[in-house]
Amino acid sequence: MDIFSSAEFRDPEIAGRLVREIRKINARGISLMEVCGTHTMAIFRTGIRSLLPDSIRLVSGPGCPVCVTSQREIDTFVALAGMKDVIITTFGDLIRVPGSRSSLQKERAEGRDIRVVYSIVDAIDIARKNPDKKVIFLGVGFETTAPTIAAGLIMAKEMKLDNFYAACAHKRVPPALKALLKSPSMNIDGFLLPGHVSVIIGEEAYRSMVETHRIPCVITGFEPTDILQGILALVIQINSGQARLENAYSRAVLPQGNPRAMKMLYQVFESEDAEWRGIGVIQNSGLRIRNEYREFDALRYFDVFVDESTEPKGCSCGQVLTGTITPLQCPLFRSVCTPEEPVGPCMVSTEGTCAAYYRFSTDQGR
Repeated sequence: MDIFSSAEFRDPEIAGRLVREIRKINARGISLMEVCGTHTMAIFRTGIRSLLPDSIRLVSGPGCPVCVTSQREIDTFVALAGMKDVIITTFGDLIRVPGSRSSLQKERAEGRDIRVVYSIVDAIDIARKNPDKKVIFLGVGFETTAPTIAAGLIMAKEMKLDNFYAACAHKRVPPALKALLKSPSMNIDGFLLPGHVSVIIGEEAYRSMVETHRIPCVITGFEPTDILQGILALVIQINSGQARLENAYSRAVLPQGNPRAMKMLYQVFESEDAEWRGIGVIQNSGLRIRNEYREFDALRYFDVFVDESTEPKGCSCGQVLTGTITPLQCPLFRSVCTPEEPVGPCMVSTEGTCAAYYRFSTDQGR
């Protein structure tokens, strides 16, 4: 059976057949990590965990861009917001992430000009309409969003904007997965690879990781049958002792991804080492603005002082991001840490694992 052939991605009959195929395989003690935060939310929302046999465990990984943004990066954003004649523009999730001593939400409540935008183009428009202010866009995200930020900076250069800046904390997914695989505490048998990121970087971006670490990997979409197809493909590989890279999202992901988006990304950005919450510094896993666009780099232009950063007391977000524990094992979960009063970013973001568990999980064991 070609398990990637169906176009009926929400058909309950097909989903049921896939579940039966998964249950037929004599699998024992398999742990699969869904890397993407959107996958985590989709898995909980559709109840996929409850359909799987107890022998298959799904583990949420570091696929939430707001969540993996380091505490020092959050503190830097807060410090930028405190500067005179500055307008901060950002995506919504970032505002509520607690820093060491404050958050963007608290700074806004104290009178700082911090605005939620839907794209970097909105931020550029604010800069154009406020020539007496310095407008800073806070850029976080993976390879999915980085090309759009690059396009915005190219636009700003063409417009000769001299009051627009970006503070970027973008991350690259493949280096993070390689770092996880090198961890002695890592106990994952296969990866459900992120669909959105893969649309940009392409399936070949994972090839060396699969071949070096002999880890089964399947690129997966976001509909119920997409995810079930990915799980079935991984279980088949693991049960037969194989380790391949498969693409279960070929309707959107090409072998080489989106060359135009990648060209734009690397026109503006270059790789650098970056710190990930819960993982630490990973070589070449970040993106910094190239010298050709340095006039827009807020981290070079503004002289901000950030005192020693400290993680939220008692927060286990770092362990959740690496799949070491589930939110149910965090002593703050649901008692102290809630979406209304989040202690860590995993409860803040719409793609955060803690937020997914809070909204959907009634299972105390898985």
